Amino acid sequence: MSIKENYEIAKQAYEKWGINVDEAVERLKNVPISIHCWQGDDIGGFEVNKSELSGGIDVTGNYPGKATTPEELRSDLEKALSLIPGKHRVNLHAIYAETNEEVVERDQLEPKHFENWVKWAKENGLGLDYNPTLFSHPKAADGLTLSHPNEEIREFWINHCIGSRKIGEHFGRELGTPSLTNIWIPDGYKDIPSDRLTPRQRLKDSLDKIFAVEVDEKYNLDAVESKVFGIGSESYVVGSHEFYLGYSLKNNKLCLLDTGHYHPTETVSNKISSMLLYSDKLALHVSRPVRWDSDHVVILDDELKEIALEIVRNDALNRVIIGLDFFDASINRVAAWTIGTRNMIKALLYAMLVPNDHLKQLQEKGNFTERLALIEEFKTYPFGAVWDYYCEKMGVPVKESWLEEVKAYEIEVLSKRL
Repeated sequence: MSIKENYEIAKQAYEKWGINVDEAVERLKNVPISIHCWQGDDIGGFEVNKSELSGGIDVTGNYPGKATTPEELRSDLEKALSLIPGKHRVNLHAIYAETNEEVVERDQLEPKHFENWVKWAKENGLGLDYNPTLFSHPKAADGLTLSHPNEEIREFWINHCIGSRKIGEHFGRELGTPSLTNIWIPDGYKDIPSDRLTPRQRLKDSLDKIFAVEVDEKYNLDAVESKVFGIGSESYVVGSHEFYLGYSLKNNKLCLLDTGHYHPTETVSNKISSMLLYSDKLALHVSRPVRWDSDHVVILDDELKEIALEIVRNDALNRVIIGLDFFDASINRVAAWTIGTRNMIKALLYAMLVPNDHLKQLQEKGNFTERLALIEEFKTYPFGAVWDYYCEKMGVPVKESWLEEVKAYEIEVLSKRL
């Protein structure tokens, strides 16, 4: 049977439950995923005075072919994007600035240092998101930045974040789609602190100074991101979930939830509905923790599907900004992007093909038997046939055929890199 014939059979199964499959496919086309650039070069960046990776972050593996120049990284992104259905975004860190071999400190970065990225994004119809880089730097060597006791060091990072928001604003103005500028810091202590409050007071004061500088919200959206612990900050992280949840609500900023930044028994899917009650928008960095914030490539597991279900069944596709954040150097990096992003989109499609309204009614009526039965039965409905049709419709490889293109790209391009 052809892909179209399988799709028509699948439609009939779903339409018995009032699910408009054609409409779901059209909706999915308009959901952008922000794809993180740093999977392509193991968070190396292109600074002239490059520092070792730090801040509680670790990338493991030495698969050949990582990008070592901006041109290589953009080429690899283009290849991955050609295998992913839909129009998406690319998420940059400050360390991906291009300064023409000039040493430019991070607090001196300007929009001009990202003009090649903007030009490339225009050519490819992409939006750009942005992150100040508050790690892998001498002024973050002791694991403290915006909460540092030294005022001069704090000032450096404050100015870096102010400049980053202006860069994000520039992206939004140039590309006609607002940039999400997200602040994450590594600040914390390895052992039990004797004072938890004072570093958080300094962090709050730093953030207040950063956000006191006005940027146009039409072009830039501000987000803050928490973490539960990191390597070197096992006992205490200044920017905890509670800290940033309170700060974002009080100051009308987006709270960004990274799926790897919580206790292993916590799930981000369970937080989304609560936060949407009090926030107009929230942001996600979707990753896959294995025992800790290890940033494995996203797979189509239960938690990913539950995140997608929470977004779709609560009609929040326009309120939740979805980005990815994983880095695996043990496998082909273009394949990692492709697998992770396709899985995020698959999860959203899966969520659109569940009779969410009917299941809500069953819960309201206390009919938990039928609710559970239907939830389980829909796990084996012909979702794959719809996904195959969507890929074909969007002009990208169907099923695992994309892997052949990655293998060819590895032979023709990646294997020739030093």
